[in-house]
Amino acid sequence: MENTSKIAFRVSRVSIYANAALSAVKLLAGLLAHSGAMVSDAVHSISDVFSTFIVMIGVRLAGKESDREHPYGHERMECVAAIVLAGVLLLTGLMIGYEGVQKIMNADALQTPGILALAAAVLSIAVKEAMYQYTRKAAKRIDSDALMADAWHHRSDALSSVGALIGIGGAQLGFPILDPIASLVICLFIAKAAYEIFRDAVNKMVDQSVDEETENTLRACALAHPGVLGIDRLMTRKFGNRIYVEMEIAVDGSLPLTDAHGIAENVHNDIERQFPKVKHIMIHVNPAEETGKEG
Repeated sequence: MENTSKIAFRVSRVSIYANAALSAVKLLAGLLAHSGAMVSDAVHSISDVFSTFIVMIGVRLAGKESDREHPYGHERMECVAAIVLAGVLLLTGLMIGYEGVQKIMNADALQTPGILALAAAVLSIAVKEAMYQYTRKAAKRIDSDALMADAWHHRSDALSSVGALIGIGGAQLGFPILDPIASLVICLFIAKAAYEIFRDAVNKMVDQSVDEETENTLRACALAHPGVLGIDRLMTRKFGNRIYVEMEIAVDGSLPLTDAHGIAENVHNDIERQFPKVKHIMIHVNPAEETGKEG
């Protein structure tokens, strides 16, 4: 967990430095070149700095050891951080969309953005896509929901910069209305990313089961052990980025208690060894003649 936190914090620090510098460049370019789309894009990047601090807090809290008040650990704090990120992302998108609508309603006052805004959009696309790939790779390596949410924040910023590029380019070709329209497109991209982050985090907080393939692999692992005659019941639930498993196995009813317990212990240890995401597994033993009954 200490190594996981170090990776997350290193990636987060890089994100903060990159976003702070990029935000300043885009804001300056948007103001000097009179581009509302680029100013909106700069606001999006500024929100990335704030969201990365949320990621760091979430990762630190999720890494805390179990205590009396939280005997199952704190992994779900990453989900909480991801939900907060989704809220920040949605709010940012709505603000950008509102500004775009206001400018469309006052189209007569629109100015054609300068070439500086176009160059800033190209720079933003390159930097934010690189940050997305870098953060996503780290998130998959340490299986961090909050860091993955931050990666998608980078991708949404890259997509919004594409929208800004199209809007600014269209405005320079004689269609200034395309600049605020690009802001509306950016708003939609951001809202979609916020929804996906929120949905994934909520699913991991409401005890959603793991996918069918993983459950089948768990069954196969248990059935491969000598003495296991069947699986009467298997229940799984996600707890943040970890998994809890409850399994009822059928063994020969004539076995001594110590032998039946030994079989269950072997299954327990083997599953925890083969499935690093499994934080806890509880094995219940049923006599084989009662197979099929709910324990």
